[in-house]
Amino acid sequence: MKALIFGQTGQVATELQRHCPPGWTAKALGRAAADLADPAACAALIAATDADAVINAAAYTAVDQAEEEEAIATLINGAAPAAMAQAAAARGVPFLHISTDYVFDGSGLAPWPPDAPMAPLGAYGRSKLAGEEGVRAAAGNHAILRTSWVFSAHGGNFVKTMLRLGAERESLNIVADQIGGPTAAADIAAALWRMADALARGQGRAGTYHFAGQPDVSWAGFAREIFAQAGIDCTVNDIPSSAYPTPARRPANSRLDCRALEQAFGIARPDWRIALRAVLAELA
Repeated sequence: MKALIFGQTGQVATELQRHCPPGWTAKALGRAAADLADPAACAALIAATDADAVINAAAYTAVDQAEEEEAIATLINGAAPAAMAQAAAARGVPFLHISTDYVFDGSGLAPWPPDAPMAPLGAYGRSKLAGEEGVRAAAGNHAILRTSWVFSAHGGNFVKTMLRLGAERESLNIVADQIGGPTAAADIAAALWRMADALARGQGRAGTYHFAGQPDVSWAGFAREIFAQAGIDCTVNDIPSSAYPTPARRPANSRLDCRALEQAFGIARPDWRIALRAVLAELA
């Protein structure tokens, strides 16, 4: 079985290549080979491939910058996945696409189920919502996997930022009123491979799913666990989001209800604290 992966050096794309399961081969396309700013070219690559599944692990992820670049963010996160999903549907192969908790407004305290009303707070969330709508409209054999707070030993992410700042300072002020599930890129890759295999074999169910690490925690709580596991003596001071303004508003409630994914594919929520140990070991 063959998988065509859009994305090559990002966190999830890297892990998809590292953890390609037995029975599968992976061809990962970087920006030079597949620029999502050219949706038609990406669709043409799918039309020409003999892959058994297509996974889109590429995206515009600069949340704050998207406030000033919404057009390009929407082209990459919205128009490109839509065109890619249409091409995959025309070939009759599964199309898997990664989305985000930012499609929700972050209100309330309850975990968001996959069918909850969507109301993005900013340009990035709107661009990802446009992609979701395009993938669903293609009406092919697809899976949209919403996830949150991605971390790994690669690229830029919260864990690596905390390790750097924690080693430099005695204390840090970290937002404590945003709650979500940190999710290791390796766990996301494993879930995507399992879903791709099932869909390619005519098993599982097409649709939109949630996948996030457990237990849910604040950014401040996440930072404390990072420092504890890394042996860094840095005090974390809880602050509200209002004390750390950013160009793009972040959802306060990023809890995701992941039960549908377990029911459809047998994929349970992983413990992010275990994955964190593995990431820290790799970085060391």
